[in-house]
Amino acid sequence: MKESIFNTLNELEVQSTLEKSRMVDTLPENRMLAITKETGELLNMLLRLKNAKNMLEIGTSVGYSSIWCAEAILEQAGKIITIEQNPNKVKRAKENFLKAEIQDAVEIKEGHALDILSKMSCIDEYKEYFDFVLIDADKENIIEYFDLILPMVSVGGIIVTDNMLYPEKYREHMKKFSDYLKENPDLNTITSNIGNGEEITIKVR
Repeated sequence: MKESIFNTLNELEVQSTLEKSRMVDTLPENRMLAITKETGELLNMLLRLKNAKNMLEIGTSVGYSSIWCAEAILEQAGKIITIEQNPNKVKRAKENFLKAEIQDAVEIKEGHALDILSKMSCIDEYKEYFDFVLIDADKENIIEYFDLILPMVSVGGIIVTDNMLYPEKYREHMKKFSDYLKENPDLNTITSNIGNGEEITIKVR
């Protein structure tokens, strides 16, 4: 792993630990709410196994997950499009991408994910374009996000959804989401207990 990526990930992991332990006073809207290191390692491995080139991420936060993914996707000269509506987090993510020296591999689209995904879904270029997707945004719109994303995913593409098991307050909602996916004959999906719980979904046709 390139030193700039390693150092930036370590710095963000320290910040995330401090926030979770309440050792630093951070406004709720500015908290990282990042995936776990274990989840980052899983995403990195899946991207490598898939030889993924075009990735979509819903929920950039400050860029921790994007950096884990970029570390793998750079091997394929790939590109990540990531969506974030919080301007402060967009600013911090851009700074972190520069530190990690991955800025050329990541494009941030700033705004509401439903609006951006609706526009992207109307562009022919994005039909079956993405071979890997990470959904780590608000849970209230999770099914709407998925339905907009699915036509943009290539056959054999992987969609990973975070927070399936934790925080517990979302668990019932996310169980309904998982059941919704299982009703679709074009998908294979499992729930993993890695990190905060990851739904790993493959578009089989």
